[in-house]
Amino acid sequence: MAQRKPAWLRAELSGVDRQHHAVHETVADRDLNTVCEGASCPNREECWSQERTASFMILGDTCTRDCSFCDVPTGSPSPPDPTEPDRLAGAVEDLDLSYVVLTSVDRDDLPDGGAEHFADCIRAVRERNPETTIEVLIPDFMGSTDALRTIVRAGPDVIGHNLETVRRLQGELRDPRAAYYQSLSVLEGVKKLDETIFTKSALMVGFGETEAEVTDAMDDLRGAAVDLLTIGQYLRPSADHPEVQEYVPPEQFEAYREYGEAQGFKYVAAAPTVRSSYRAGELWVENALDDGVEPDRL
Repeated sequence: MAQRKPAWLRAELSGVDRQHHAVHETVADRDLNTVCEGASCPNREECWSQERTASFMILGDTCTRDCSFCDVPTGSPSPPDPTEPDRLAGAVEDLDLSYVVLTSVDRDDLPDGGAEHFADCIRAVRERNPETTIEVLIPDFMGSTDALRTIVRAGPDVIGHNLETVRRLQGELRDPRAAYYQSLSVLEGVKKLDETIFTKSALMVGFGETEAEVTDAMDDLRGAAVDLLTIGQYLRPSADHPEVQEYVPPEQFEAYREYGEAQGFKYVAAAPTVRSSYRAGELWVENALDDGVEPDRL
């Protein structure tokens, strides 16, 4: 039987203001996709209403993988659009964004998994918006070091890749082509290629994992030298997706945050409605400044 959402989970959204409309209209005008809409993120209005931060999903809106928890459509995507990097850079410029997150669907149909197109988008945004901080949330590229090197050489400030869930539940929830240790190797590989790039990952809870399993996953992420972590509650997108096994209470998220910070993460954003791009720009500025990052990287 599906559980009812507890009262403390009914997050109050910040409402629709001028900045929210500006993001929505610019995305539509330039024929772009956002992970906010594609993945039915519960924080869309809040994040879009924050000045000068937005998240874009490149390489189409159809994924070649079929993770059971995800609301992004699965199928056979169209070829990459060569005009997308310029349109994306124009949208960032139009909105005068100080922080942008670029993510994508998985493109296992492409020889490089879409890495070169991803890099083209990074370079286009950087060229037209040199002051904008760029975070990317990348696929695993089937563990390809060459594909990862292509992303690193494009020079984003933050490279994220989501572990998604604890080791025991990987096979149940993620596409068979995804793997726990493969994801960890992607994150560790970033640091091997360029130790100055910040790395980031995300976990969802509420699938029936134990506290010990979550902290073990956090330990594994720190072992891969991951800098930044988000932890949020899984929310069932539809009746076709796995049921929520537990609504994790706020005090448990706080315990995860405290544990993660004690283990050495530069920051841990942990709360029921947190997602991988939640308040990304704000948290970057707050914590990167505290960590002594040079201003030209902000």
